Amino acid sequence: MPTRPLSQVIRPLLIALAALAMAGATAVPVNASVMTPKSPNAAGALAAAGALTAAGVLAAAHGAVAPSAPARPNTSIAGPSGIKAKGGALANAATGKILWSLDLNTERPIGSIVKVMTALVVIKAGDLDRTITVPKSVIAYLKKQDQPSTAGLIPGDKLTAQELLEALLLPSGCDAAYTLAEAYGPGLNAFIAKMNAEAKQLGLTGTYFSNFDGLPWPSEYSTWSTPANLLTLGRYAMRYPDFRAIVGQSAYRLPAGDGHHAYLWQNTNPLIGRYAGATGIKTGDTKAAENCLLFEAERDGLTLIGVTLGTPGDDIADTGPVATKVLNWGFAHF
Repeated sequence: MPTRPLSQVIRPLLIALAALAMAGATAVPVNASVMTPKSPNAAGALAAAGALTAAGVLAAAHGAVAPSAPARPNTSIAGPSGIKAKGGALANAATGKILWSLDLNTERPIGSIVKVMTALVVIKAGDLDRTITVPKSVIAYLKKQDQPSTAGLIPGDKLTAQELLEALLLPSGCDAAYTLAEAYGPGLNAFIAKMNAEAKQLGLTGTYFSNFDGLPWPSEYSTWSTPANLLTLGRYAMRYPDFRAIVGQSAYRLPAGDGHHAYLWQNTNPLIGRYAGATGIKTGDTKAAENCLLFEAERDGLTLIGVTLGTPGDDIADTGPVATKVLNWGFAHF
């Protein structure tokens, strides 16, 4: 039997190996090697790393502009310096390309950034002109919490869902979150289930909601998300005009009217009205989460979206200088 030349044997093997290598390279998501304490297995970590890809498909199904999958950051450019945060990320809001990240897929408590999902569930349900009465039970609920942020809602007042969204997102009103959850669940547990169902549809595999307001119950660590997942959530929420219009305001004044008192709600976001081009999004803080900020800004046709988690300090305003450094770096380099 004739012997085949060695080159005829090796060449096909090399081609096959190269093809396999290329296929494997395209299948591995960014930061796929990152494992988190709450990830049950490697498959969960890989799914979390690829969450933005799934979100793009599902966002399109929901009728909004689909967030696209993030590309690898440009590692040839040094990231922003002096960032005091335990986790964070910055991305091109239009494309989803990650420009900088810190523990991109690590799960952490996020405080009142939870209210972004609360608002999203309400907005998607619609009927924002419906009148909702602030329930008396909200007083007992707030008394059980440790210094919750509120919109100062008065039980018995009748407000529209749209007005309650202002109270939810600007002063980060836990009383507004409670009122909306009771109405749109209907009931608190049903509403929380809707929040987690929406997270699943968006592919937020590194995210879990145990409540509707971000307060530390049932524990400090029972609600969590990742920088990557929060960028997906933020990009998706900002495509809804009702949401975007609210979070971009410095304040909202509601004059006294038939069935309700007068209210003035200030935005807790330290960038709004202070950082040129800032358009949102939401603050969050608890003892475990420390100070958190999901933010977006636009300059010269470029929109950047970012998040910082775990900034130390005694006030949510401490997130302002950190986010400013991240955004300034992003606009300077991209």
